[in-house]
Amino acid sequence: MNVIDAIKERRAFRSLEFVDISDELINDLASKAQIAPSCMNKQPWNFIFIREKEQLERLFTTLSTGNKWVEKASMIIAVLSKPDNDCIIGERLYYLFDTGLATAFIILRATELGLVAHPIAGFKEEEAKKILNIPEDFRLITLVNIGKHSETINPVLSEAMKLGEKQRPPRKDLEEFVFINSYKSNSK
Repeated sequence: MNVIDAIKERRAFRSLEFVDISDELINDLASKAQIAPSCMNKQPWNFIFIREKEQLERLFTTLSTGNKWVEKASMIIAVLSKPDNDCIIGERLYYLFDTGLATAFIILRATELGLVAHPIAGFKEEEAKKILNIPEDFRLITLVNIGKHSETINPVLSEAMKLGEKQRPPRKDLEEFVFINSYKSNSK
């Protein structure tokens, strides 16, 4: 699969089934993040690959109500960093941008391998940090849930989520977010 196909195929499915998580898979995904670009090559990202059942269950206790579907994930990748791991130019903190790039590389590689890699924001950060022994000065940016897409729709999903399993949710028109030479308000 080429990168264009991986971009087109990538979906944030919530209906997951178990897939074996090998050391080789973890190394494969991590090695793709390793080659992502970053400001001055600082590589500010850190990833915790959680596949042990007991640790996953502890992490599930931090999930928001709408993320009960995550309990079908075979692995969760905790994505973390801190501002001083990367460039700070004036008031611009690059660590979130660069860590996001590396995470996108993982997501696209997982897609290429036929997996779902669904990042979420719906979790209690401080509780999850304690479970994962993440130092206080780090931000737990996202949790990326890994599994195999299940054709059987997960019954815990809301009706809107079930619809999203059947068809790709609508995307903004290019005219809503693409500008040439300068920003122009789209408000009427």
